[in-house]
Amino acid sequence: MAETTISRDDILSWVRSASMIELSEVVKAIEEEFGVTASAPMALAGMMPAAGGAAEEAEQTEFDVVLTGHGQQKIQVIRVVREITSLGLKEAKGLVDAAPKPVKEAISREEADELKTRLEEVGATVEIK
Repeated sequence: MAETTISRDDILSWVRSASMIELSEVVKAIEEEFGVTASAPMALAGMMPAAGGAAEEAEQTEFDVVLTGHGQQKIQVIRVVREITSLGLKEAKGLVDAAPKPVKEAISREEADELKTRLEEVGATVEIK
């Protein structure tokens, strides 16, 4: 028996011409064969290159601390923002006045939680994104 090789282009060509029922059946067969779940019927194209990549992308590892309001103690919030960011007084005041604004970006969850706590202790409202 001769072994037949199917290229990626062959698969994509078939996907373009297949009916929704055929695509749905293929997705179901892939789910059963490999023990995965597609989030939508058209996820077939995304699953082909790397089936395990979706789980890695879903886990967020970097967070942004966003100041949404300064509350009643604006001066205290400015002081904490200066400590966190090493900004000058004018820049820190500008950041606080322009809320909602990111205070620090692309940091770990632990650091984001710590900064949120520090800012909330002086009356600021903060979101972690």
